[in-house]
Amino acid sequence: MTSKSVQIAAGLFGVFTVCVFILGLAHSISVGFAGFWGGLPFIVIAVFVLSMVIYDFWDQCVRNEK
Repeated sequence: MTSKSVQIAAGLFGVFTVCVFILGLAHSISVGFAGFWGGLPFIVIAVFVLSMVIYDFWDQCVRNEK
């Protein structure tokens, strides 16, 4: 088993990497050919997915009641 600090560090790295990728993708869609209104559905989906990623990190690494 890994220690709690290693889990939190690895989890933060993973959450940060996913957030940068998804937000960069949303930004490139919104400023590109699709425009803001064309990219808005993707932005809404991206925010929902990122909230699930952050909740899962909190549930698995921070709240871990084992």
